[in-house]
Amino acid sequence: MSSSSDPVDICDVVVIGAGIVGSAIARDLAGTGLTVTLIEGRDDVGDGTSKANTALLHTGFDASPGTLESRLVARGYQLLGDYAAQTGIPVERTGALLVAWTDEEVDALPGLKDKAERNGYHACEIVDAAEVYHRVPELGDGALAGLTVPGEAIICTWTTNLALATEAVQRGASLRRGATVTGVRPHPDYTTVVTADGDIHGRWIINAAGLGADHLDHKFGYQRFTVTPRRGELFVFDKLTRPMVPCIVLAVPSSRGKGVLISPTIYGNVMVGPTSEDLQDRSATGTSEEGFEFLVGKGRALMPTLFDEEITASYAGLRAAIDHGDYLIDVDTAQRYVLVGGIRSTGLTAGMAIAEHVMGLLADTNLDLTPRADLPPAPQMPNLGEAFTRPYQDADRIVADPEYGRIVCFCERVSAGEIRDTFTSPIPPSNLDGLRRRTRVMNGRCQGFYCGANAKALMDCEVVQ
Repeated sequence: MSSSSDPVDICDVVVIGAGIVGSAIARDLAGTGLTVTLIEGRDDVGDGTSKANTALLHTGFDASPGTLESRLVARGYQLLGDYAAQTGIPVERTGALLVAWTDEEVDALPGLKDKAERNGYHACEIVDAAEVYHRVPELGDGALAGLTVPGEAIICTWTTNLALATEAVQRGASLRRGATVTGVRPHPDYTTVVTADGDIHGRWIINAAGLGADHLDHKFGYQRFTVTPRRGELFVFDKLTRPMVPCIVLAVPSSRGKGVLISPTIYGNVMVGPTSEDLQDRSATGTSEEGFEFLVGKGRALMPTLFDEEITASYAGLRAAIDHGDYLIDVDTAQRYVLVGGIRSTGLTAGMAIAEHVMGLLADTNLDLTPRADLPPAPQMPNLGEAFTRPYQDADRIVADPEYGRIVCFCERVSAGEIRDTFTSPIPPSNLDGLRRRTRVMNGRCQGFYCGANAKALMDCEVVQ
């Protein structure tokens, strides 16, 4: 029974972390009659681990069979693929080729094919060196064999995160950005989450805090895992290199991860990386000289002609590696607390399936998860994909609104109309980096040298209004 001194603004569920996983969970919960608050410590959704990954829609062919991760990646592949088609998230079904460069790696290919089949994926084929070079002629000398993975795809991780968070908000969830969590205070019927943006009260708390998930877990009395920030640095090459990389080129996995890949991006570039470096600093997203040298050395061996071309940018992201072999998802009914931890880079693909899994676990609690009948339609997201029609290419759209023909960013062909639209969207950008993730402005060859001032002026004008 609540006391008369309890705050009146207690929501049913507070989701901490507005990355892909937290946003997907908030979206599903907001599809019921529950009141939901989605908390993000940064100034924008998807501004942590979710914004800087290899952006693959992953079949899960190489996951550890029998794990929760393998099951949710396979399920998420279907859910996100369908959701992308529904909402306009750009996806290119490029397929992938896993390349063996040593006899030891060749010997590993049958095991990887068998692992894929144990994960329910039966489309892989082992191919010889001639077929490898037929598929990717620009590969360096020395490839011995390969394993095809035709279902692998590239996707826009920025739009995925924004779509899920947008739909959560459109369904009625309250989004609180810039609300870094500093503590929790339990009460008999609810928990107060202490944040930099004030106290937020919820009957249930869901921890989807990514790199900070273990620290938040400690506040609920647990000492069950530790997050180690694992930095992955990547190179982005100019769009002129895209024909050199017709599909995703993967390395034979090791204990450190999937190794360095060469992949086309949804924006028309080519990407090489990532590195894999365990750190202590959970904010160390800067690039390093060592990472640069590693990628140049490894990349030149994989595809030397690519490294004769122009590198547009380099960046780094942090993955939430944990000392646990699987996703760590658990419900504490007594504290009305859910942990969603250890979600590695596969969380992009698995995010919607993780949300579905969490909803299944919560079905056995006192929460009423009956779906609402009055849900709004799914959002239609602006297309950032190079392979699909962009506003500057749409003559009818420009005739109806000339702002879509007024180019602000010439490298990426971003129009003033697209920038304007972000500020009338349910989750407008709060800074230039957020504007970049919504439009691709400043994301091209000049890295904002030409368009940065104009983009900032447009943003400042919108903020003042």
